[in-house]
Amino acid sequence: MEKPTVVHHTFHLERVYPFPVERVFAAFADATKKRRWYGERETHEIEDFAHDFRVGGAERLQYRFKEGTRFPGLTILNEGTYHDIVPAERIVTASTMSFQGRRISVSLVTFQFFPRGDGTELMCTHQGVFFEGSDGPQIREAGWVALLDNLQKELSL
Repeated sequence: MEKPTVVHHTFHLERVYPFPVERVFAAFADATKKRRWYGERETHEIEDFAHDFRVGGAERLQYRFKEGTRFPGLTILNEGTYHDIVPAERIVTASTMSFQGRRISVSLVTFQFFPRGDGTELMCTHQGVFFEGSDGPQIREAGWVALLDNLQKELSL
C-alpha cells in the first residue's frame, strides 16, 4: 500500500489560566501581545508579522530559522484568516503553513474561552490536513503546547 499523501488529524488542548477571560482574550486580540507569545522565539528571526483581528481579517507570520537550528536560513510562512470572533467567548481561524514556499498544511483552529472562578479555561481544537513532507500532527501538537506555555508567560507580564 502506498504511503498517504494527505493526513487528517484533530487534537484538543485545554489550559486553565489564573487570569480573567478578558485578559486572556486580549492576548489574542492585541497585535503586540500576540506577536510576543505566538511569533517570537530564540530560534528564528521574524521577517513579517501582520495581525488584523476582525472577522475576515488576515494574520501573517513569516520567520527565518537562525544558525545553529535544525533548519538554518530556511523560512516558514503562516497565513490565516479570522472566520469567527465573539469577544471573550471564541475565535475561529483557518490558516496555511508553507516551508520554503511549499505548502505543507492547512488548519482550522477554534479557541473557546470559559470563565472558571477568577480564571479562564481555554479550549483549543486544531483540525489539520498535513501534506507530504510536512511536520506532521505530533510535531504540530507539540508546537501548540509550547505556544500555550508562551501564552501563560505573556499573561504573567
